[in-house]
Amino acid sequence: MSEENIRRRKEKCENCTKQCNKKPSDEDRSSLPEEDVANGEVPASSHLLKQQVLLSACLSCEGCVSEEESLKISQQNLEEVARVLGLNKKCDVSKHQVLVVSVCPQSLPFFAVKYGLDIPEATRKLCGFLKSLGVQYVFDTTLAAGFSILESQRDFVQRYSRRHHDSQALPMFTSSCPGWIRYAERVLGSLVTPHICTARSPQQIMGCLVKDYFTKQQKLSPDKLYHIMVAPCFDKKLEAVREEFYNSLLESRDVDCVLTSGEVFHMMEQMKVSLADLDSVPLDHVLGEAGDPALVRHQGRGSEGFLEHIFKYAASELFSLDVEEITYKTLRNRDFQEVCLERDGEVLLQFASVYGFRNIQTLVHRMRKGHVPYQLVEVLSCPGGCVSGRGQAQGETGGRVDKALVQQMEEAYSSLPVRLPDTNPGLHFLYQDWLEGQDSTHANTLLHTQYTQQSPSQTLTHTKPPHIQW
Repeated sequence: MSEENIRRRKEKCENCTKQCNKKPSDEDRSSLPEEDVANGEVPASSHLLKQQVLLSACLSCEGCVSEEESLKISQQNLEEVARVLGLNKKCDVSKHQVLVVSVCPQSLPFFAVKYGLDIPEATRKLCGFLKSLGVQYVFDTTLAAGFSILESQRDFVQRYSRRHHDSQALPMFTSSCPGWIRYAERVLGSLVTPHICTARSPQQIMGCLVKDYFTKQQKLSPDKLYHIMVAPCFDKKLEAVREEFYNSLLESRDVDCVLTSGEVFHMMEQMKVSLADLDSVPLDHVLGEAGDPALVRHQGRGSEGFLEHIFKYAASELFSLDVEEITYKTLRNRDFQEVCLERDGEVLLQFASVYGFRNIQTLVHRMRKGHVPYQLVEVLSCPGGCVSGRGQAQGETGGRVDKALVQQMEEAYSSLPVRLPDTNPGLHFLYQDWLEGQDSTHANTLLHTQYTQQSPSQTLTHTKPPHIQW
């Protein structure tokens, strides 16, 4: 590809503010194989479900997914899960794998609304369904999100302390959204990447927790465990196949397969699963504790609340101020808000939440002009946050967001009690038992990563991969 073509593609991606509204064809909507349903087998992915991968941040770009990534993403589907389950039913024990499913808290409201149940009961029904397929363990990722929040808090305070001699310390951008990260690496480059928090996302920390800690507790080799993530967002598939999240020594990925909430629900529909016939099975504990773990959420609407947690932690650590309630000031729209910490008329901290690609473009434009007053920005590429992820918020036709569904999911999510990660004894135990202390080399290796500028010539392909719907 010529330098001119690379420049044009980069420019197109950079200036894109459109969302893809392409409608799938009738052929794409075809049902899953009836024979699989009749036999009680996990159905293979429909053409639509297998192929719908949306980069929320650059929806009309034509070529930032490489051929290698294209191949890896093509394996993030129900067919691959069915293959693993099928091998487990055969006599060759050497090919058996323990199946573990981790469910994001933002996916649970989707099943609650679809089932017409509260979140705890809907979760138990989902767990019962997954275990009926042959899944041995089902976790939720709240514990991993707690690690990500705590490490992000520490990263921010460290950056703030060196702000006067390090021009790249602030503002700090959150790092849990893979659509935003990909856009930052491929398009924005060195303007933004040094400012991205190094804490891994909850998904990838959960991957380490399962493949490193849990396998040791179960006396399993990581390659003998198949880890599936249920997430609200298609972009999480792209995150799972990042090179740094593959352990070449163990020949194992932290997350082997990502399924969206919608994919799992459609699978249940195609299998004609009756809610009444499903057992109510409690989630499992990574720490092996008995009993039904209490479902909780972190602060913040529809996401993990990185802004709120870091804001309160920084206020306490840096200024000895105890903040109980945070007041948001809406700027451009509901998805562009800011919060301020003031003392005696002086602004001590100014944070912003920026959701959706158009608001991100506004933020980047201001940053290029040097007009960003914020010390921290929580960036998410989906308008409305993670609960509005395209893997569960889209309507039945046209690929547009179902606003009524999103509102119901937000209400359901807000019904969960809030638990601060700082007060979670499981996190403190794992810092010592698993990570050898909060400041250890092991903790830094497993809980952090680096984000760097990616050369367009390394990521662009000559043609749009056929299995990506933009």
